[in-house]
Amino acid sequence: MASWLLRLVSALACCIGLAHAEVVVQDDTGATVRLAQPARRIVSLAPHITETLYAAGAGERLVGAVEYSDYPEAAKKVPRIGGYARLDLEAIAALKPDLAVGWASGNSAAHIEKLRALGIPVYLAQPERIDDVAMNLERYGELAGTQATARAAAASFRNRLQELRTRYGARPKVRTFYEIWKQPLMTVGGAQVISDVINLCGGENVFAGLKVLAPVVSVEAVIAADPEAIVASGMDESRPEWLDDWRQWRTMTAVKRDNLFFIPPDLIQRHTPRLVDGAARLCAHLETARGRRKQ
Repeated sequence: MASWLLRLVSALACCIGLAHAEVVVQDDTGATVRLAQPARRIVSLAPHITETLYAAGAGERLVGAVEYSDYPEAAKKVPRIGGYARLDLEAIAALKPDLAVGWASGNSAAHIEKLRALGIPVYLAQPERIDDVAMNLERYGELAGTQATARAAAASFRNRLQELRTRYGARPKVRTFYEIWKQPLMTVGGAQVISDVINLCGGENVFAGLKVLAPVVSVEAVIAADPEAIVASGMDESRPEWLDDWRQWRTMTAVKRDNLFFIPPDLIQRHTPRLVDGAARLCAHLETARGRRKQ
């Protein structure tokens, strides 16, 4: 009996030690984030980060999130801390978080520095390739101590990606213009994750040579690029009316073949596990475009 009790105490001591072990994770900017133990009070500084934290099993650790953090349903009940571009620093400080997870290219650098000056550790995410979503899931799991859930979610995401790569990656290229918005006319550069999704589907972003993540282009530049497919997302679940404005340019290949496609923005413009759902839709659209070459 004494031997059994000794082993039990030893095992409990080990578990306790693991629960309070220091967490050391490198973020997407190369900075090292150190926590004395897994985070228990997390604030999310971007909607897509909120969603990914939930997928990583860290939803119950969230004490604050920015506006438009609306997925999953439980995220709507998390206290608001402003918008990702205008954080409410006082509200964040009042929540006494032990970790803030931010968006490197979306949050104000000045706000991030002020949070660090308050003693709040900040992890900055900046997924540039679709595979980075799985990596972020795993890192969030490490930060929150929810590794089992995070690793399972990452594995599922990678498996679905591989299925899409196997099916579409070697298909004939489809020159694609992705339209974020009409006025100003915005698209995605080669370093933006949506451009990587286009590549995954066997497409070719006609503005991949632009280094800006979300460059403004002219109608003339789009016409000159003569995309075979135009893909747009708009603001919500409804197909934007302005997508059909391209029909006036009848000489464009995308217009001649009726290759004007829509994908809900939450599925492709948020860097979350649902990005693979958006990728599946994009791949299907580009395959439709390939089929119309024979008509």
